[in-house]
Amino acid sequence: MLESMTSQPPPAADDTASGPAPRAPRRGLDRTGPFALGDKVQLADSKNRLHTITLKPGGQFHSHRGVLHHDQLIGAEDGTVVENSHGIRYQALRPLYADYMLAMPRGAAIIYPKDSAQILMWGDIFPGARVLEAGVGSGGLTTALLRAVGPEGSVHSIERREDFAEVARENVGTFFGLEEEALHPRWDLTVGDFQDVAPTLGTAAVDRVVLDMLAPWECVEAAADVLVSGGVFLAYVATVTQLSRTAEALRDHGEFTEPHAWESFVRPWHLEGLAVRPEHRMNAHTGFLLTARRTAHGTEALRRATRPAPGSRDEEELNHPDNEGFGGGSGEWTAQDVGERGVAPRKLKRALRDIRQGRDR
Repeated sequence: MLESMTSQPPPAADDTASGPAPRAPRRGLDRTGPFALGDKVQLADSKNRLHTITLKPGGQFHSHRGVLHHDQLIGAEDGTVVENSHGIRYQALRPLYADYMLAMPRGAAIIYPKDSAQILMWGDIFPGARVLEAGVGSGGLTTALLRAVGPEGSVHSIERREDFAEVARENVGTFFGLEEEALHPRWDLTVGDFQDVAPTLGTAAVDRVVLDMLAPWECVEAAADVLVSGGVFLAYVATVTQLSRTAEALRDHGEFTEPHAWESFVRPWHLEGLAVRPEHRMNAHTGFLLTARRTAHGTEALRRATRPAPGSRDEEELNHPDNEGFGGGSGEWTAQDVGERGVAPRKLKRALRDIRQGRDR
């Protein structure tokens, strides 16, 4: 799979030159227990400045404040405190999924932990679920989905851009400790358009559809065909117009329940003695989540009785160019229409370099 995405093997090393330090085995972050060779370890000093290292034979972590030998951590319990050569103390912990998601190299923007957690809950991603994902980005949400479906489930990701797919494959592989070029055994990754790939899976082939893309309303028909009766459709969108247009596409299809949409804000708190107050910063709007259930195939959804606000369904207003996207619409959208900036090729190359170098740092 994805032979075109495999990287070229590195050139053979010069036998006369001293060889590189031995490479540690690759180990995933999805585990507990004492630290071992190949584990990633997050070091936090007394000011909570974070450094992530990969344990390897004879390895050293250097900073302007001294040297810490990897051997001090190998075999130690998760959460131990160690000192470097200058007496600087570090708390050593295995990175959590949220730590990895926020710190991993990326090309496309990621879905942040506050949203991915709600996707797992309101998308009802259960062990054994068959999930179809579109818009893999940098692989953050894919990692969460693979953890949730477990060894009996499966995730099929569709990504239009091959360079994004490559970054996602590397990030997912690093998290689960897979060998280079290997895919997670419960994951299929396809480069292409959702409308072209989804029909090849067959009717009622997946339990959940999760879309993170520019125009999810264009995929409603294909999603309806591939979802089982009672399955969940979930879309993550950035703007109000995308939200409105997707909701109307679900209503117009006729075989989805009434869409439900929301956004979330997370406000951390400062906790120090009597100084208990909100932090000065908060995680505010990142995107909207929208869900709907698939009715039994061939069964019209029961429409909710409502009292629309005056003018909300006025045809003249709906068809006015200034309201394109609200209440539906037929125009073609581009990334620029929602303020999405393109990702420079050099940023993607830098992300891939950081992922691959990070395995041995």
